Amino acid sequence: MNEKPIERLNYFNGQRLQAADLKTEQDYHVRVRRWLNRSLYTSGIADGLTEIVGRCDAPVVAFIHRACRSHPPTDVFAEITHWNSWFLASRESMELRRETEQMGWSLLQLGRALNWIPPETLTDVLEPVAFPTAFGLSAGGLALTETTTLTAFCFSWLETQVAAAMKLVPLGQTAGHRILNRCRTNVPMAVQAAANTLPEDISSWAPMLGILSAQHESQYSRLFRS
Repeated sequence: MNEKPIERLNYFNGQRLQAADLKTEQDYHVRVRRWLNRSLYTSGIADGLTEIVGRCDAPVVAFIHRACRSHPPTDVFAEITHWNSWFLASRESMELRRETEQMGWSLLQLGRALNWIPPETLTDVLEPVAFPTAFGLSAGGLALTETTTLTAFCFSWLETQVAAAMKLVPLGQTAGHRILNRCRTNVPMAVQAAANTLPEDISSWAPMLGILSAQHESQYSRLFRS
């Protein structure tokens, strides 16, 4: 469905303004702001999915998932420990580090409570557990395919970013769903890129993300780490 064109009131000397004219004026500014927000944040979230998650977070999930599904167990422990440590070291700010630790711990507790992750796994040795590690372990315990695992991971990241934008920008419910609907077409691309990424090609190169994250590490809101 096409949106109603954005109308702007034209003023002239001696014009008699009525309540409807003032409402049109306010409606113009509101709709322009909403259009700018949708335009700016749609591309930002879509690029974050393909250029950051698809090249770093999701490949780590894939490596962990493959390790869980492989044998012998001794190699599994070494592989999971390596990628958990690597991902923690790749976080550029304390905020990003605490975010992955907090989300990893929460998912680990849920996975154990629902018997996705056996209590005797190496998670007792890993401290802390990064979120991609906990996600890969949970998916491996549920015997999910790699494609299903990566699709779920990428879409959950996408949904979380849109939810955060709706609260912080803020965006309306409809604008948020528009962004989600447009960006979800990038999920298969990110999944394919993650599945085909070799260990030597993985990259966490996102300098502006680290800089901006460091700038609001002490901000009052906990939303960035929720």
